[in-house]
Amino acid sequence: MVQSINTKVDLTTNATSYLGITDYGKIMIGDKGFEFYNERDARKFVQIPWEEVDQVIASVMFKGKWIPRFAIKSKRNGTYTFSAKDPKKVLRAIRNYVDPSNMVRSLSLLDVVKRGVKNIFKRK
Repeated sequence: MVQSINTKVDLTTNATSYLGITDYGKIMIGDKGFEFYNERDARKFVQIPWEEVDQVIASVMFKGKWIPRFAIKSKRNGTYTFSAKDPKKVLRAIRNYVDPSNMVRSLSLLDVVKRGVKNIFKRK
């Protein structure tokens, strides 16, 4: 069994991890860090201490009505993508430990297309 890094748990909820193959499990947010663990396979877990979190990137759709997934960008190990049963509650719990200025929205599809078109004309 995996040893938790948290001493006090604020929130536990069902979630999905998008690291390679999709894994279903639970997200645990506590005083020491962010944890994802698979209930069926103890080897599939992610533990990110709050000191390692660089940014939290949320994919926001329909003017904030729906958040399909969010990503946690760490300082050393890259980006981890998750979705949760109640993502607003998860992001509010993360906001207690991460600076709100480091919590950003991801680019929309239209913004990505605009940026691509600008770069095409900029190169010529």
